[in-house]
Amino acid sequence: DYDFRERKSKRRVGNCIKHLIVFFGEKQRASSLSTTQIKEYMRDRQSQGAANGTINRELAALRRMFSLGANEDPPLVHHVPYLPKMKEAQPRQGFLTHGQYSKLHEALPDYLKPILTFAYQTGWRKAEILGLEWGNIHLKEGFIELNPGTTKNDEGRKVFLDDLVRKVITNQLRGRMNYPRCPYVFHRNGHRIGSFRKAWAKACQEAGLGGLLFHDLRRTAVRDMVRQGIHDKVAMKITGHKTRSVFDRYNIISEDDLRAAAQKRSENGIRS
Repeated sequence: DYDFRERKSKRRVGNCIKHLIVFFGEKQRASSLSTTQIKEYMRDRQSQGAANGTINRELAALRRMFSLGANEDPPLVHHVPYLPKMKEAQPRQGFLTHGQYSKLHEALPDYLKPILTFAYQTGWRKAEILGLEWGNIHLKEGFIELNPGTTKNDEGRKVFLDDLVRKVITNQLRGRMNYPRCPYVFHRNGHRIGSFRKAWAKACQEAGLGGLLFHDLRRTAVRDMVRQGIHDKVAMKITGHKTRSVFDRYNIISEDDLRAAAQKRSENGIRS
C-alpha cells in the first residue's frame, strides 16, 4: 500500500511493522487477534521504554492493515478489533526568541549560519533546506520554487524572498564561484551537508540553549508569522503545512500572548 501510494514515510511504517511482528509473530491470523492481545502489546512496548506516541504510531499501522483487508473485494477481514489509543504528551513547545537566535548564530560554524537564518525566516524542514538546489532559485524574480514530489507532502511550493532570505541566497551565490559544480545552495566545501548533530549541539550549549532542536525553528517561524499579522493560510503556504491541525500545534499560545491580548483589550476597550 505504501509503495502504491508512494508514501515518503515507508521507512517509519516499516519500523512499526517490525515491532508488531516481534510480538505477534508472522503466523498470527487477523481473525484471531483480540483487543486483549493488543493491550498486552501496548504494555510490553511500554516496558521496553517506548513512548506513548511511538506505540500509537505502531497501532496506527496495525489499524491500517485491518482497514486494507476489510476494504478488499471480497473482504479479507470480517472483524476489526477495537484498537485503543494511548494518551500522548503535549506537543513540544521549544522556540527561539530573537536574542537567542543571535547567540546561536554567533556560536554556529560558518557553513551552518545561513541555514539557521533561512530556517528561522521560512520555517522549512531541514531536508528541504539541505536539498535546495540552484535550479530552484529565481533570484531576479524574487522567489524560490520547489517542484511537486520533492517536499514531504508532495506538493510544490513557491515562496517569495524577504530581504533577509534574499541576502542569504545572494551571499551563497557569491560563494558558489569557488564550487561551480556543486548544485546545492547550502553546502560544506562543495559537498552536500549531511548530519550536523554534533555541531548543532555544541553551538546550542555555547549559546545556553541546550536541548534545542533544529525543528524548533519551524515552530518559531510559525509563531512569528502569526504574530506579525500574516494570515494563517499564507503562513501555511510558506512553511509547507498541509493540514490545519498540525499548523495549530505549532502555533503555541504563551503567557506573553495572553498578556498582550489583555493589553490590547485595555487599550481598545470602553473608557470609564
